[in-house]
Amino acid sequence: MDFLHKIAENRILEALEGGFFDDLPGKGRPLKLEDDSHIPPELRMAYKILKMADCLPPELEVKKEIVRLQDLVASMPDEAEKLKHMRRLNFYVMKLSMMRKVSPLLEEHELYAPKILERLEAAQKSGKQEPKAGT
Repeated sequence: MDFLHKIAENRILEALEGGFFDDLPGKGRPLKLEDDSHIPPELRMAYKILKMADCLPPELEVKKEIVRLQDLVASMPDEAEKLKHMRRLNFYVMKLSMMRKVSPLLEEHELYAPKILERLEAAQKSGKQEPKAGT
């Protein structure tokens, strides 16, 4: 491997001396480094390649479509059209559920947490004790 490393270093030095790096876009400007500390080291290169190719994992593509359909349904005035898109939305939620071990609605804290908080606040206002798990 040391031999290949030396060959690569020599090629890079030849390119520097030949001026091949002089007209590169962004020369002299700082690099835009992304924080990828949350990605396991062994997956970083694969994620970077997928990102540069503008590819998303299938699960994220389905999730993206779910968010798009939720926004669409929320802004539709026509009930028949809304029902049609809600059916598609339910299909994508089911598809995402099948891809995961846990329901996506349980993982989506922005959908689930407000409902829990609302329930706890209602119980607190009425003077009841907090509801027990599973009720």
